[in-house]
Amino acid sequence: MSTTSPGATPKKKRGAAFAARLGTIRDNYRMTKEAHRWVGLEMLGIFVAVTAIVAIPVTLIVNWLTALLVAVPLGLLAAVFWFSRRAMKAAYTRIEGQPGAAPAVVQQMRGNWSVTPAVAVTRNSDIVSRVVGRCGVVLVAEGPTTRVQHMLANERKKTARWLPEVPIYEIQVGVEPDQVRIGKLQKELTRLPRSLRPAEVNDIRRRLDALSAREAPVPIPKGPLPKGGKIPKSMRG
Repeated sequence: MSTTSPGATPKKKRGAAFAARLGTIRDNYRMTKEAHRWVGLEMLGIFVAVTAIVAIPVTLIVNWLTALLVAVPLGLLAAVFWFSRRAMKAAYTRIEGQPGAAPAVVQQMRGNWSVTPAVAVTRNSDIVSRVVGRCGVVLVAEGPTTRVQHMLANERKKTARWLPEVPIYEIQVGVEPDQVRIGKLQKELTRLPRSLRPAEVNDIRRRLDALSAREAPVPIPKGPLPKGGKIPKSMRG
C-alpha cells in the first residue's frame, strides 16, 4: 500500500497556483507587447532610472547597502506600475469596437455597479446595455450615433415608465467625435453624481430585473475579451 505525504497535496496546489499566475503574467505581457513592442525596454529603463535616482542620494547620506535595499524595490515597483498601465491600455485597444466590450468593462469595475448586457440589440450588432449604480441608471450604447440614438430613446422611455424618480443617463461608446472611447468608460461612469443610497440601488435592480423577466430574452454577443488576455486589476474602479 502506497502512502502519501500529508504536505504533498498543498504543495501541488501551491505549485499549480503559482504556475497559473506565471501563465497569466506571460499572456498579459505578450498581449501588451503586441500593442507596445518596446514595453520590455521601457520597464528596464524605468527600473534603472528610479533605482539610480533613489540610490545615489541614499548612498551619499547613509551607505550603499541601505541604498540598494531601498532603491531596488522602488525601481521594481515603478516598472511594474508602468507595465500595468501599458497592459490596461493594450487590453482596451484589443476589445475596442467589439460588440459587448462596454458591459465587459463594467463587469470588471469595483464598487456598487451592476450591468445587464444587451437589453437592446440590432442585426448590425448595435447594443444598448443597462448599468445600475449609485448614480442611477446608465444606458450604454455601442454603435454609430445615427443608429443608436433611437435605441437609447426607446430604452430611456421604457426605463422612465418603471423608474420615473430615478436619474437616467446615456453614454455612447465608440470612436466618433461625440462618443466615449472604451478606455475612458470607467472614468465617465465614476464621474457621475452619486445621488442614491445602496438600499435604493438594490431596489432599482430588483425592479429592473422584474422588467427584464417580462420581456423576451435578447441574444447577448460573445464576450469580447481575447483568450488569455484578461483586463488587469489596475483598470478596475
